[in-house]
Amino acid sequence: MGLIRITKNFDFEAAHALYGYDGKCKNIHGHSYKLSVCVLGKPINDVSHIKNGMVMDFSDLKRLVNNEIVAVFDHATVLNRQSPHIKLAETLEAHAHKIVLVDYQPTSENMLIDFAKKLKKGLPKNVTLHSLKLYETANSFAEWFASDNK
Repeated sequence: MGLIRITKNFDFEAAHALYGYDGKCKNIHGHSYKLSVCVLGKPINDVSHIKNGMVMDFSDLKRLVNNEIVAVFDHATVLNRQSPHIKLAETLEAHAHKIVLVDYQPTSENMLIDFAKKLKKGLPKNVTLHSLKLYETANSFAEWFASDNK
């Protein structure tokens, strides 16, 4: 059997701010993110296997992405821990706000790099991460491809 790609889509809401940026995005603002996760593999070819014919069970992919990304980032404020926003993060956390501190400028591009690292660790050994697409708005997205990152 040949290689097959399967893709699952996810949605989450998050706010962020880009410290030092020279435009509107320096202010805390939110997005309705849309994430597409595409994995690559050979379908299981074993009639005795419960997942025969699948590259990966969509429910397993959903669980992985929800645990590593959606549950973490949904309805959170994402801030760079190396920026002065850390003081704001501490204040917001003290008032029971959900804060995600990252070691990078929280752009869609950098978020995808982070997401790729997290997802690759949780995939079955016979499945590889092929690509990610993260829509920040209906008209703006970033993409990550494994083939570009060898």
